[in-house]
Amino acid sequence: MLSVFEKKNGILRFEKKLSISPLSYLIVLIISIILALAVGAIFIRINSFDPLEVYQFMFESSFGSAYGISETIVKSIPLMLSGLGVALAFRMLLWNIGAEGQIYMGACAATAIALYFPRLPSGIMIPAMLLAGFVGGAIWSLIPGIMRARAGVNEIITTLMLNYIAILWVNYLVFGPWSDPASFNQPITPKFPVSAMLPTLPGSRIHMGIFLGLVFAIVLYLVLTRTRWGYEIRVTGESESAAKYAGINIVRNIMLVMLVSGGLAGLAGMAEVAGVLGRLQQSISPGYGYTAILVAILGKLNPLAVVIVSFLFSSLLVGGYAAQTIGVPAAIVSMLQGAILFFVLAGEFIARFRLRYERRGN
Repeated sequence: MLSVFEKKNGILRFEKKLSISPLSYLIVLIISIILALAVGAIFIRINSFDPLEVYQFMFESSFGSAYGISETIVKSIPLMLSGLGVALAFRMLLWNIGAEGQIYMGACAATAIALYFPRLPSGIMIPAMLLAGFVGGAIWSLIPGIMRARAGVNEIITTLMLNYIAILWVNYLVFGPWSDPASFNQPITPKFPVSAMLPTLPGSRIHMGIFLGLVFAIVLYLVLTRTRWGYEIRVTGESESAAKYAGINIVRNIMLVMLVSGGLAGLAGMAEVAGVLGRLQQSISPGYGYTAILVAILGKLNPLAVVIVSFLFSSLLVGGYAAQTIGVPAAIVSMLQGAILFFVLAGEFIARFRLRYERRGN
């Protein structure tokens, strides 16, 4: 406990709480969003725009029409899948910062199936691409997982560095061997056959990836809360020494958690190329893998909460893209995301303490 100041008959102290109630965290989240919007309003006003008009335009672009809602859901899919992967790793205190690269490698592996086996029927093509996307991301995260488990190498550095390799590898492919001859030297691959495209809901671009995200969120929640492996992950995340004392195989779990974490991010990449783009191209991700870190943290590493937060962040993306059409700088989206995270972390820190009065002699 930390003394604040002394009074004549007692002392005021800050006392740390053991946990924060869900209601307290919800209040912190709402206040944090309001404060972040207030900071964003200052930035918008400096750029000679009316903040209320900009926010109204962003809200209407995301939720004011069937098309806006559809686009918000579409943008939430890669955030949801990669956010679930990041949240799983973070639960075990494995700092997987490489979801961006894992998205690229998942997209790359899925594209290979579509380009090299274009005559496969849809019933075989889609499962093969899903498996390839998962394996591509899983391998890319398993590399730093093995290095961490076997040699104690810091996974923050290795996963981050592998992002650049993955992005540059995809650039090489779309500029070189996989470049579409009919694209006039544009960095894109040939269009996928129809059998390689994920089914969509009628009249929208919402594809099957949304159901993948929802199913994996439920499965991960049940695994973490109802299975022995989930218990091992939670115990290791809370205290590695306690996990060792309990006989938990930490080396195996590190590699397995990193594999699944990267695999989910790889599925996000597969969903982008097979559900939205219809081909592999340069810059297939506008930073989904990095935004997934914010999604996982704001979702308190809870798979079900990640679904909600990914939808919130995707609405910011859609609204931010729309705001650019009226001249608002694109940086406002990144600024709002960062401000929300900052205020949430600050608010959570404050919420963890209560002010207590102690009389002298107690």
